[in-house]
Amino acid sequence: MRNVVRIGLVLAALAALPLPSRDAAAATPPAAAPSLRAHIALTPSMILEGAPASAWRALDPHDTLYMRLPQGRVVIELAPQFAPRYVTNIKSLARQGFYNGLPIFRVQDNGVAEWGDPTGRKSVGTARRRVAAEFERPSRHLPFTVLADPDTYAPQTGFSSGFPAARDPVFGRAWLVNCYGMVGAARGDNVDSGGGTTLYAVIGGPQRQLDRNTTLIGRVVQGMALLSSLPRGNGPLGVYRKHAHWVRIESVRVASDLPPAKRAPLEVLRTDTPTFTRYVQALRNRRGPWFKVPAGRVDVCSVPIPVRSKASH
Repeated sequence: MRNVVRIGLVLAALAALPLPSRDAAAATPPAAAPSLRAHIALTPSMILEGAPASAWRALDPHDTLYMRLPQGRVVIELAPQFAPRYVTNIKSLARQGFYNGLPIFRVQDNGVAEWGDPTGRKSVGTARRRVAAEFERPSRHLPFTVLADPDTYAPQTGFSSGFPAARDPVFGRAWLVNCYGMVGAARGDNVDSGGGTTLYAVIGGPQRQLDRNTTLIGRVVQGMALLSSLPRGNGPLGVYRKHAHWVRIESVRVASDLPPAKRAPLEVLRTDTPTFTRYVQALRNRRGPWFKVPAGRVDVCSVPIPVRSKASH
């Protein structure tokens, strides 16, 4: 009986307390206020829609290539942090018109699309035909957003300046990885036999067995469908047997050589922000009407880096 009386007194005291006003509720810090949105699993698209302007970066026109095909334009972001000598040579080749008129001569199913000079006879002008391999770089001064998920091919994977990458903290080395859309330089058996006169883009599943065996020079940020949808070659490794099947490159230009009005106004999601961390977490644990069992993990090649047009924002 005494307990019942005590409970009644407590309830009466609580009822006598004034209710918080609307103004007081509005002043509650967002982190402390209960939110219906907090109980809803955010999808990757929801996170991107709410991303602040600071979560995006514009492409550097000095390190962007425009490859014009009959079907449209392919935009390639270069990675001088990982392949400075190759990037310099490729821009020199582009500025001399080296790639103009050359073919896409190989399209391998679930592999790569390759373009450039298959004969090795076209003049490179003041550029170089061969450049020392740049398979990996010292990782000490490279920015790196680590993925916590385990990887088969490397001690760590993550993202460096917007590119999918891997690194070995023990030996202090980092390298780009052959995910979908990555662009690399073809070579022969000699590691230093490439130079950028022939390039490839990964158009199928990740080609991770190529990691640290080719020099990766960047990635396609727009126009991948123009490469991945090409008819597959009918020769060994997807080489077109007939030149009539080649797709000719109309031009390759460095974006900074064009007037601003003719550049693609693209922004790329930064990979060093809280927004990117939330985006990766959403990919790691996909939810919604369709997903029933979240994977709980994500692979470095399963994290597409979003690109958007500045003109629409």
